[in-house]
This record gives sequence, structure tokens and C-alpha cells, in this order.
Amino acid sequence: MPIILTTQAYCKMLLHAAKYPHCAVNGLLVAEKVKEKKKDGSPSSPVLCVDCVPLFHGTLALAPMLEVALTLIDTWCKENKYVIAGYYQANERTKDFRPNPFAEKVAARISENFSDAAIVMVDSSRLTMSCFEPILLIYDHHENKWKNRDVNPECFEDWHEARKITSALLESRSSDDLVDFDNHLDDLRNDWTNPVINKAVLDLC
Repeated sequence: MPIILTTQAYCKMLLHAAKYPHCAVNGLLVAEKVKEKKKDGSPSSPVLCVDCVPLFHGTLALAPMLEVALTLIDTWCKENKYVIAGYYQANERTKDFRPNPFAEKVAARISENFSDAAIVMVDSSRLTMSCFEPILLIYDHHENKWKNRDVNPECFEDWHEARKITSALLESRSSDDLVDFDNHLDDLRNDWTNPVINKAVLDLC
């Protein structure tokens, strides 16, 4: 089942990349819990990624910090009837937008609990204020390989809205308000669920 991104999920990924333009950034995609597949074998509906949780910037492969983050986020997901459905990353080098072994390792772990997990790579080389086109690459797992899928407006719940709101938030420097797990670990008062960004998205809808 392909993933579909809400405006909120898309905005946060791009704001995370924009806040740390010279760093690698990563995070998790969160979806509503999927109902059991239909018994008659008919196709199930796409996975709607309703949100994302920004994790780290700079050094991504810190195993102890990742374990802490995954534990807290998993608890939060269960409380809200969500499931961790994917992983996103923007690489440090702007023209490098392929998943590295670390991205594939985290995604493989997610797929142990969610078989349709995806990797979303942010193409930072195309990040502009106007956001005229989707700047993501989506990788699905097929035949033991992560394969790139075409990204078009159908990959979004509402592409027109996502583009408009992301552009507005980038222009207003809302990226400064984004909190990732690194920020939370620096000061526990920093809320990694990002209520400020969530409200800003809602107000612009």
C-alpha cells in the first residue's frame, strides 16, 4: 500500500530540513492505524501519514538516543492510535538524496511492525520558498530492495494545500519554531510533538 502525506507531515519534513540546511536531518512518519486487510482480497486503502516526528540533526546514527526516541514515540503513538509507518531523511550533501545504510536499517526495523513502511528522502537541492513541486523521493520495499517511486500530486492528501501552506511557513521562518528530538534532549521543555507548528498549519488551512 503506498503512503499518502498530509500537509502537516510534509510541512514538518521541509521545515526540519530548512532549519538545518547544512546538516543531515531525519525523523519518523506516523500514520493512522490501518484496519485489517479486506477478506475478499480487494485492495486496501493507501496509508495516510498524518504527521511526522523530527528526530535529529547533524549526527544521525547515535544508537542510544535513537532508542530513547523510538520508545517515547512508540508510547505516544499507542496513546493516539497511531503507528510508525516510515522514516524520512535529508542528507548533508544537497545532491545526495539516496537512502544510506543507516536509513535502510531504521526503515527495516520499522517494517518489522508495519510491513508497508516507506523511506522518504528530502531533496534539499530543490528546497525553495515557493515549493512549486514536491521535493521528495519515496522508496518502497519490494523484493528485498528499496525502490524509488514517482512522486506526484497524488502522493499527497491535498497537494495544492500542502504547497501553499509549506511556502507560507517557510517565508515566515516558522522553521525556527520546529522542535526535533535533539532540541528536546537539550531542554525537556521543548515539545517534540510540535504543537506550535501544528497550530500554524491548522490556521492556514
